[in-house]
Amino acid sequence: MPSIATTHGLINYRESGTGSPVVMLHATLHDHRDFDPIFDEIARNHRAIAIDWPHHGQSSNSGSLPRATDLVVALHDVVVAMDLEPAILIGNSAGGYAAAQLAIDHPDRVAGLVLVNTGGFTKHTPATRAFIKLMSSPAFTKRMLPFLAKAYMRAQTPSDRAIIKRVKDRAAGSGAAVAAKLWSSFLDPAFDLRKTAAKITAPTLLMWGVKDMTTPLGDGKRADAVIPDSTLHEFPTGHLPFSSQPWEFLEILQPFIDRLGSWKG
Repeated sequence: MPSIATTHGLINYRESGTGSPVVMLHATLHDHRDFDPIFDEIARNHRAIAIDWPHHGQSSNSGSLPRATDLVVALHDVVVAMDLEPAILIGNSAGGYAAAQLAIDHPDRVAGLVLVNTGGFTKHTPATRAFIKLMSSPAFTKRMLPFLAKAYMRAQTPSDRAIIKRVKDRAAGSGAAVAAKLWSSFLDPAFDLRKTAAKITAPTLLMWGVKDMTTPLGDGKRADAVIPDSTLHEFPTGHLPFSSQPWEFLEILQPFIDRLGSWKG
């Protein structure tokens, strides 16, 4: 895989196709392969790019473990280094947070947003805060993630089951510390998009698996309420509707891309 030097180490990525760029951004302790069920279809008409975050997949494990805000910096480094014209960003979970924050900080870099069960819109309770604090411990995360991955994925396809296995395998090793560091940042004020997301000017498609217990539908409705030009679509899936129901996902995604008439390839 090719790689790009960023502030947080080398980032590896998969790329295929030509035309206007579509950049895919995965969840905590996942990798670019999450998007395999939709990648080739996107690459038919666009420049499809799926990255591995620092300390994830095939990217570099050098340097400090990333917090959520570090993913935003890494993403900006990627789009600048690749000299991408304004791109559509498809972000899942922490990847969705990074995509949304980039759209706030650098609107000229973003043609459109597809936020999939994204982080940053949780209305925290004592229970959610306590759980995040527990997940900030590598020892707890190592024990919990095998169960949590199965619970939030709600597997429907072979792709879903392969993703769960990869998360479990990573959690059994150094991935537990990576996940714990990211989870610890989910209580940072900077991770809360509920007020700042009103600054997003890019057209936004919200794609929400309603069976996900880590980013429930209420988070999607809050995102839809605050982002000015957004549309919310619900799927009977877990955390990754593009893996669980790829064709249904694409049926909504493609018209969204097509309606961005001023988006030039």
